[in-house]
Amino acid sequence: LRDTLLPVMKRIYYSVMALLFISIAAYGQRTFDDIQGSWAGKMKTTSGELQMVLHFSMTEADTIQATADSPDQGVKGIPCGRVTLLNDTLFVDIPIVKGWYRAGFRSDSVISGVWTQLGGKYDLELKKGAKPVEPKRPQEPKPPYPYREEEVTFMNTAENFSLAGTLTLPQGEGPFPAVVLISGSGQQDRNETVFMHKPFLVLADHLTRNGIAVLRYDDRGIGKSKGNAAKATSMSFADDAEAAVAYLMQHPEINSGKIGLAGHSEGGLIAPIVASRNRNIAFIVSLAGPGVKGYDVIIRQTEDIMRASGTPQAEIDETIATNGRLFSMLIDEPDQRKFPKDAMEWYGRELDALNLTQEERKEKMASFTQGLVSINSPWMRYFIATDPAPFWSQVKCPVLALNGEKDLQVSQEINLPAIKAALRSGGNRKIKTVMLPGLNHLFQHSETGSPDEYVRIEETFSPAALDLVSSWIRKTVKMK
Repeated sequence: LRDTLLPVMKRIYYSVMALLFISIAAYGQRTFDDIQGSWAGKMKTTSGELQMVLHFSMTEADTIQATADSPDQGVKGIPCGRVTLLNDTLFVDIPIVKGWYRAGFRSDSVISGVWTQLGGKYDLELKKGAKPVEPKRPQEPKPPYPYREEEVTFMNTAENFSLAGTLTLPQGEGPFPAVVLISGSGQQDRNETVFMHKPFLVLADHLTRNGIAVLRYDDRGIGKSKGNAAKATSMSFADDAEAAVAYLMQHPEINSGKIGLAGHSEGGLIAPIVASRNRNIAFIVSLAGPGVKGYDVIIRQTEDIMRASGTPQAEIDETIATNGRLFSMLIDEPDQRKFPKDAMEWYGRELDALNLTQEERKEKMASFTQGLVSINSPWMRYFIATDPAPFWSQVKCPVLALNGEKDLQVSQEINLPAIKAALRSGGNRKIKTVMLPGLNHLFQHSETGSPDEYVRIEETFSPAALDLVSSWIRKTVKMK
């Protein structure tokens, strides 16, 4: 999910985020003054071209403060280690991503070298003072809006902290039907900002222009929302979403009998959790939400994304087998301290059976260790083990479930039928499931559906998908 493995992928493959102060040993002809400033360029990867930016500036302690941006991935700040400037050669160590950048000065304003990360090597030439091309986002609404906005806060009474968000109210007199937007996995702001897109801003704008009030909020611990996400699970986030519903129930301009939920990705799991226990929910819109156990979602996601990236089948098979075994061990061993030890011992034995060089073994073990740390969290443990079917089977309100044909994160092939089957098993016949041709996990028109395309696509949310959501809600709540 942007979601399940995507946060893990961000930490491993897309790990170009954070800020670190670094000291430099400098010798020879070039000095600190020569590298101060911003350097930008592009490198070709297996996923296409990526823009990279390195920033250097002197601190009061006569060291260099360095940051890096990857504009095409929507992230800023590469964690760096030691940076060395020796004669005309610049070396930047990046241990947190198991990589480095080594370059030479072609001129005072151009450095050319190789970016190495997780065994991959990519040519990267950077020019001083060059500015990256900012991606276009033509669907993002700009004020003034033809509706009202309210900055609101509401309480999660189960854990006693406040959440902050934006309530948009249509023109005219209420009370209005309303929808609470629930984001996907990972800590998201109220606009669900991802890869420099703001899908919830675009969705909220569209719905409000069509007479539907919308409450979108910062996830706990993000933006202006309080709370701690470190030990939170989807069940914890369901409490947050239910707190948003409780707030709307008391709002004088909201029709308390016409409040629904729209959840994207993991939000499509959180929505039925809330609706299964709260009969005040008038409808659910599942936007690429899961219908099968998290274990199956992630296994299918991994296979689909690797295949779209051109990974050899043998490597896909090896990864799927390793992940499957690891996830099963995770489910069987609830002790968070014992599980990593058992997993490392098991994987060590697996590597012993292979004819690997010392360097190959080291690389595989390093990658395995990173993934191990990522999945051994309360959130991932809950997600992998949880089957959404019991929650969906208890949902009695109307449901619209949408998936993109090219969604590689939450496959429509296995999830849409599962949602329908679970709802019907509980006696709910008020169901509409739709597979949208050509759309990916973010509901963009795409070529392959690969997450690598997200940032390069200008479209944030398919207009056809937006119209389908708004027309279905208006019909469901009987708006004229």
